[in-house]
Amino acid sequence: MATTNKKNTIKQIAPSLSKELITTMYMEYVLESGHRPSSVFKFCKDHNIEEGAFYNCFGSFQGIRENIWVSFYENTIAVLHKNPAYATYPNREKMLSFFYTFFEVLTANRSYVLFALQEQKDALKSLGQLRDLRLKVRDFAGNLIEEANEEKSSRLTKNPVSIFSEGAWLQTLFLIKFWMDDNSARFEKTDVAIEKSVNAIFDVFNTTPLESILDFGKFIFKENFSRSK
Repeated sequence: MATTNKKNTIKQIAPSLSKELITTMYMEYVLESGHRPSSVFKFCKDHNIEEGAFYNCFGSFQGIRENIWVSFYENTIAVLHKNPAYATYPNREKMLSFFYTFFEVLTANRSYVLFALQEQKDALKSLGQLRDLRLKVRDFAGNLIEEANEEKSSRLTKNPVSIFSEGAWLQTLFLIKFWMDDNSARFEKTDVAIEKSVNAIFDVFNTTPLESILDFGKFIFKENFSRSK
């Protein structure tokens, strides 16, 4: 009887199984256990789902980890577009809004993010899960750069999209690390870092960088110095 009930339960669960449900199961598992599942078989058995149903959604746990970061990005974009005024923002304000909202999403999932990025001692291995997020951020920044270039009449004053979109990704990595180390209330120092870094980058776009870059550099020096005490 127990076996029959279990099979019936699996049949009931499998049709409604989704990427979102599996992702939630995975995030809860690693946070509660403090480690990754040992295998897809064991994970499916523990959650009473069919292994085949899992593979219909993801090819591996790595696929889940990458999808989680993409979902953080997609949630950010969805929130931004709920504001009708967002479309009218200048590009600098769009980038600021993106980072502020993105880090609100990360803060709502801080326990998972810290686990995911601190789980392995090799930082490069941890960054592997961010590869799809990198493409999303590059595309977002690239679109802003292309919009700005359309307003420039001279080819000489136009910014190379690939270089500056990759710069936006490096900025994202810097801000994630800063946020992970930020112990200020409501992560107020991260908000300051976002503002100063975005201002510095957009002043580079406008070829008037010196004041903002110096301001940003002084802020980073001050924060690193205070943490080393």
